[in-house]
Amino acid sequence: MTVPLLEQETEKLITVPGVSWQQFKTIEVQLEENHAVKLAYLAGVLEIMSPIGDKHEYVKKTLSYLLEAYMRYQGIRFYGRGGFTLEAAGYASGTPDESYCIATNKEVPDIVIEIILSSGSINRTELYKPKGVPEVWFWRNHKIQIFSLNAVLEYEEVNRSRFFPDLDQELLLRFLAIPDQYDAVSQFIDFINDK
Repeated sequence: MTVPLLEQETEKLITVPGVSWQQFKTIEVQLEENHAVKLAYLAGVLEIMSPIGDKHEYVKKTLSYLLEAYMRYQGIRFYGRGGFTLEAAGYASGTPDESYCIATNKEVPDIVIEIILSSGSINRTELYKPKGVPEVWFWRNHKIQIFSLNAVLEYEEVNRSRFFPDLDQELLLRFLAIPDQYDAVSQFIDFINDK
């Protein structure tokens, strides 16, 4: 199986159906050193995204800084896990843009965050369901959506995070909209300290 070269300047998303787990693992090894390529695999469908542009990284880092400032302010113990691959062998493999463990450091993070600029055909919540990730956050089209894993192990969209019930996602969006990252985080810290 050949994989198209991904050299474009803007984010490009390619979906390849009918890929076996073994083929996916071969492609993954071949692209191991190419950090501009992000792979996702779910039940025979491979998504290849490349390269991740400035907007993607900017939103990811700013949202991470805001969440970390909030957790520190609230005295919530957290462990940033970054983007590492969560895999259910033979079925699903996905790498979130950011992830956090709350209270204790665990093998499976409590929250994964995905910054979506180009929609693909893979249901991103399904990538993390086999590992039982409690919450999946998406930033897409200047909105934050939070999906919480319920008692019957299905994700449902919720208005507030179970880990941060007092944090309004509209507040995060307000500060994400500030064009300067340093100013955004500084003003957010000032805002929560003045409450």
